[in-house]
Amino acid sequence: MIAGQRVVVIVPARDEEASLPGIAALLPRAAVDELVVADNGSRDQTARVAFALGATVVTEPRRGYGGACLAAIRHLSQRTESPDIVVFMDADWNGQPADVDRLVMPIVEKRADLVIGARTREVPTARVPHARSRGGVPWHARTGNRLVLALVGAIFGFRFQDLGPFRAIRFSALLALEMDDRDWGWTLQMQIRAASRGLRVLEVPVAPNRRTAGRSKISGSVSGSLRAGAKMLYTIVRERVLVRRRVHEPRMPTADP
Repeated sequence: MIAGQRVVVIVPARDEEASLPGIAALLPRAAVDELVVADNGSRDQTARVAFALGATVVTEPRRGYGGACLAAIRHLSQRTESPDIVVFMDADWNGQPADVDRLVMPIVEKRADLVIGARTREVPTARVPHARSRGGVPWHARTGNRLVLALVGAIFGFRFQDLGPFRAIRFSALLALEMDDRDWGWTLQMQIRAASRGLRVLEVPVAPNRRTAGRSKISGSVSGSLRAGAKMLYTIVRERVLVRRRVHEPRMPTADP
């Protein structure tokens, strides 16, 4: 627990039995109170491995990245004591333990409501101060991200560096966003809604991931990136319509003093 803030890490996972032990080994136990693994219809031993690692396991058999995240959120919101901050990360995360603190601390210090880990091509690594981490995100995924973010900037006026899945958000703010995307539009929907609803959004540089096991469900292939890109274009159009609707909704009259 950091400064009285209960921090929960959510990991949506499908067929990630080989990757989960790496996350459990890297999470800073002094900062993270609980690991929640949302098993998204795995055919391997993902749930059993997660349980053996001490994680809370939430099951969402309907496949979809956003659906797995929503299942974990529902589970946490039904508790008597909800978390203060949640951190989302992919099951293949193999970053630095200090990166979790770097995402969480701006929220603890009330400088941000949503902190996004922006994957840069080169960032200093904590283990080797003078070394730099390169790559980790395939060219087709990087190109797609740049195009989507350029479109978001042109349509909404919000400038983001990345759509990285590694992010932290105040739990009460997350609930207020009323997230409903069930698959590849999840991260984009969160960023658009957070910015359009006045949340303080901060991006901090993190090293790109290099998978040590398994294969990415999206960026692992060009076809996966194309399908994700199509969904993100749909998400942009949908969120634009919703933003306009919110702006033009009639407001309830206020009572005279």
